[in-house]
Amino acid sequence: MPLLETLPVGPDTAQWPLWSTTARIVVTDPGVLATARAVVEARTAAVEEACSRFRADSELSRLPVDGRPVRIGPLLAELVAAALLAAQRTAGDVDPTLGRALSELGYDRDFALIPPRAAVPPGPVVREPAWQRIRLHDGALTVPAGVRLDLGATAKAWTADRCARDVVEHCGGGALVALGGDIATAGEAPAGGWQIRVQDRPEDPAIVVTLAAGGAVATSSTVSRAWTRGGHRVHHVLDPRTGASAAPAWRTVTVAAGSCLEANTLTTAAVVRGLDALPWLRGLGVAARLVGSGAKVVTLGGWPGQVRS
Repeated sequence: MPLLETLPVGPDTAQWPLWSTTARIVVTDPGVLATARAVVEARTAAVEEACSRFRADSELSRLPVDGRPVRIGPLLAELVAAALLAAQRTAGDVDPTLGRALSELGYDRDFALIPPRAAVPPGPVVREPAWQRIRLHDGALTVPAGVRLDLGATAKAWTADRCARDVVEHCGGGALVALGGDIATAGEAPAGGWQIRVQDRPEDPAIVVTLAAGGAVATSSTVSRAWTRGGHRVHHVLDPRTGASAAPAWRTVTVAAGSCLEANTLTTAAVVRGLDALPWLRGLGVAARLVGSGAKVVTLGGWPGQVRS
């Protein structure tokens, strides 16, 4: 799991398998935990029905592929809008039109079901960016012919943000919602703030950071969701210019921000940009932690102080 929280699984915490990772919620009032879990399960189920690439009955899977406009539900419209905003903010480095490329690379099913080794994939090709040709207006969506959407780079982070707010709206108090490496908080924080352990693999360097109320953190990794394809190690963060896995300059990139969607947009783009991510993130002034292939850690922008390691 890309981000491991240090909080124990006690009366204020629930966690369960979800989307080939772990969903975890922590609330400041243990008495509302059952309700909080039900709220999160309802939201995540709705998101899956709207935009899962791995369900033939999802609204996303049923979109036409011939370029015709189609009316879509408000939830899918909001998820597509978030993905297009991320693409715009990163000059296309976070690209929602990589569904076909991911499938060709072998990521055509839930990650837990991908065989560890598979046939040789097609060679990388120069792609024409398609996200700028997507049209979303008044609930009508037009996707260019032949393009398949994948909202994975933004939908999980968007869901973490929304779930945290949902829990506080329904239950009051404060809540932390973690969907794998995407962690969002809302409402009040516990005494001392939310403590988060940032670590991808057991052998990787670790740090525990403190998030204030409303803070969020996200990690993108080139090692957690990786498999062998045609004798080569590949991972799920693709370079939109080629449709192939981005060069693994970083094992992980973690960003702290005001929303999980914002944080994950930046971490995904940073993985795609490789070493060029350093001046870009510095220019944005965001708090970031990047772990290189040799486990060298680079921190930027006032990365949250260490509590313990």
